[in-house]
Amino acid sequence: MNIPTWKLLAQIFWTFFKIGPVTFGGGYAMIPLIEREVVERRNWVKSKDIADLFAISGSIPGAIAFNSASFIGFRIAGIPGAIAATVGVLLPTFAIIIALCILLLKVQDHPKIEAAMRGIRATTVALIVYAGIKIGKTAVLDKATLVTMLMTVLVLVFSNVNPVLVIIGGALVGIGLVSFKSKLGMKVALDDEQSSGMRYKYADYYLGDGI
Repeated sequence: MNIPTWKLLAQIFWTFFKIGPVTFGGGYAMIPLIEREVVERRNWVKSKDIADLFAISGSIPGAIAFNSASFIGFRIAGIPGAIAATVGVLLPTFAIIIALCILLLKVQDHPKIEAAMRGIRATTVALIVYAGIKIGKTAVLDKATLVTMLMTVLVLVFSNVNPVLVIIGGALVGIGLVSFKSKLGMKVALDDEQSSGMRYKYADYYLGDGI
């Protein structure tokens, strides 16, 4: 494998460095910006692969923003790329947190600060919903995956099941569905080029055209 150039590593670092300071609400709110930068602007990762990266990042311990940065950086430029992306997304966030902690201790009871935080919380919800729709368009491949998604939402809303068990259950359901369909000779829609038409057909029908 060729050693990545310093220019590429600098681009990876700067891309994730820009994402950190302008995203409120944690890792899930970062997803739309990460996708816009690495897929649409830089063309480092294909659109059909980004959902898998986010799924893996959200399925393992750690913040999804840092996990995603590490995975994407590694995908682009190996271990040096992973380090550049992780450090890039970490530095501004760390600095902002330290500064806000010092500031909030002095002005946390100010009415304008409380009003601003209320607006930020509402905006964060919108960012997370937007991220869910974007990922849903690449994850909902057919009716079976749609039902799996809806059932998972119901389980999370109406029960206290550990999210780890939900993730494991989703993996087992996916394996079972693919195996069952293959045995019946049915066409299985997987995340590849041949299934892209089927994927977007169902995604656009059930999730709309996005925001």
